Amino acid sequence: MTVPSDQDRSEEAGLPAPPADGPGLFGDAGPPPAPVTPDAAPAAPYRVLARKYRPTTFDDLIGQETTVRILRNAFALGRVAHAFMLTGVRGVGKTTTARIIARALNCTGPDGKGGPTADPCGVCPNCVAILADRHPDVLEMDAASRTGVDDVREIIEATRFRPMQGRMKVFIIDEVHMLSRNAFNALLKTLEEPPAQVTFIFATTELRKVPVTVLSRCQTFALRRVPQVELAAHFDRVAQAEHVRFSPDALSLIARAADGSVRDGLSLLDQAIAQGTLDGEGGTDAAPIGVDLVAGMLGLADRGLVFDLLDAVLEGKPDRALAITADVYVRGGDLGVMLSDVLELVHTVSRIKAIPALRDNPELPEAERQRGAALAERVPVPVLGRTWQMLLKGLSEVEQAPDRRQAAEMVLIRLCYVADLPPPGDLVRKVLGQDAAAAPLRVSEPAGDGHGAPMAVAASSPVTGGNPDGGNSAIRMVANGGMQVESTPAPRTGRVAETAPAPEPVVPPRTWRETVAFVSGRDAMLHGHLRHATHLVSFAPPLIEIRIERNSLPGLARRLETVLREGTGDPAWQVRLSEDEGEATLAEQGAEIIQLHRAAAQAHPLVQAAMQVFPTARLGEVTDHALDDYGLPPEEMAAQNLAPDLEFAPLDADLVEEDDLDSDDFA
Repeated sequence: MTVPSDQDRSEEAGLPAPPADGPGLFGDAGPPPAPVTPDAAPAAPYRVLARKYRPTTFDDLIGQETTVRILRNAFALGRVAHAFMLTGVRGVGKTTTARIIARALNCTGPDGKGGPTADPCGVCPNCVAILADRHPDVLEMDAASRTGVDDVREIIEATRFRPMQGRMKVFIIDEVHMLSRNAFNALLKTLEEPPAQVTFIFATTELRKVPVTVLSRCQTFALRRVPQVELAAHFDRVAQAEHVRFSPDALSLIARAADGSVRDGLSLLDQAIAQGTLDGEGGTDAAPIGVDLVAGMLGLADRGLVFDLLDAVLEGKPDRALAITADVYVRGGDLGVMLSDVLELVHTVSRIKAIPALRDNPELPEAERQRGAALAERVPVPVLGRTWQMLLKGLSEVEQAPDRRQAAEMVLIRLCYVADLPPPGDLVRKVLGQDAAAAPLRVSEPAGDGHGAPMAVAASSPVTGGNPDGGNSAIRMVANGGMQVESTPAPRTGRVAETAPAPEPVVPPRTWRETVAFVSGRDAMLHGHLRHATHLVSFAPPLIEIRIERNSLPGLARRLETVLREGTGDPAWQVRLSEDEGEATLAEQGAEIIQLHRAAAQAHPLVQAAMQVFPTARLGEVTDHALDDYGLPPEEMAAQNLAPDLEFAPLDADLVEEDDLDSDDFA
């Protein structure tokens, strides 16, 4: 049974309660009086660093100099837009910039008479209310939770009323790309012609999901990722304000993990302060919070171990690589994350190799500048590319494997056992019969068959570097898929330099088919239209009459005429258009011959017998190696039968030796 207290009885009887420190109704003493401390105030709740050090002016924004300069000039000139679209990755200051714009639009100055300014005072009632998130005219809406058209209608209705306290009504819509299509459509008219006292500010991380009709009505500002150097300097200032010390490498690691986001970096800094100060680090008189503690907090392996692991992999030492992974696993590290670190390191080394100036870039930590540069000196690009590809594929295997450690170690073992394999370029050179690692490839001139065949590659000339005569050679691709060598022979010493052989004269085309083949190595697009959409009417060099199909290449006749004149050196070539039917195109002629060959093959008794035995069989492609690139027989055989009878030997025929053949059969 619960005995009612004195205060309960007094309240029920309508009497005042006895004093708390006096005797009760039954003579018992009350609770001891609480000590009175009039100066004591309730402790304020802790605010995370991301909120505590949130920028309140344009000067506080870091890494957004372009956006700040444009906005300052807009306020100075009185050309402030009625709608803004702020885009960028998370944590770069989109919503913060929107609130600063709202304060700048509504600031009245310390005397209450100021106008819109890029430097809000922070002390007027409007500035104070906006900073406290309680201004009646600055309305924020999260489009991720309010995506419907009804929510937008509320905003549209609110625009009809004048501001209650400030100068402008500001609507800040965060994650605006989450609005539905109908919501965007409902907003368009008001967004295009809003009342004079209304400003819209949108923020999004997915600009491509915002309709173009909305973007065209806004001024778009792309807030970029904050560089690592600026992030590390900002985190250092925040740590000093919090009376906590960090080593420079630890701040660099946090800045790199933040990936350009100030908010993410401040959250990591908050976490590192909490962990480091409990461990006795970071205080004014204690050692600074080091990189080991931050790496352990982030779940990253020690940077030196990542370099050691990459060294072991590139040197083909699986025992050493597995010893490193075992050490990381025992310490609680995730080997999948460590593979990601190795992948990132391979990318860093590749960038250093491609851009040597990065070796002095202060954005790179000291380890990357020293050990990364050393790796870039001794590891060729093909090996780095192969390592990148295998690691990239291995990471997906780690994510799908039932045991992440086993999958990660198998990836490293594969990398170790391909470390001693030659790069693909050396393999190609060995296949071509070259022993030297940098043996050149010699590209011969195209054969004079008039069909534009690709140039042949011999096994005794350079891809890059010096040629056998001491000059420099460079290979480049040409239009028909072949290669061309541009060489500059070195001057010979001790004797008179030999003159280069004169180029062979170009044989002009003698037939229409030779003309089309002549174009193939010089203009690939023109060659395709000549083959598929051009009908020959008359060929009487140097005059050619053709008919082209509709929707063909514009200016085809003039283009063909230019190629013939420049290619042969004869300015007499002329190409005229005609309305006559002309011959079929080369592609149509080739298709007709293919159908003739196919029909002849299907009609052959042996093929029909095979079809009867295998009813579900289908005749494959019929190939005649005597045809040229256009599926046509050589032009000297054009007068002959285009589809000769196909001869098949009997199934029981014996092979005939060459000596048994009668020489008279070949007379």
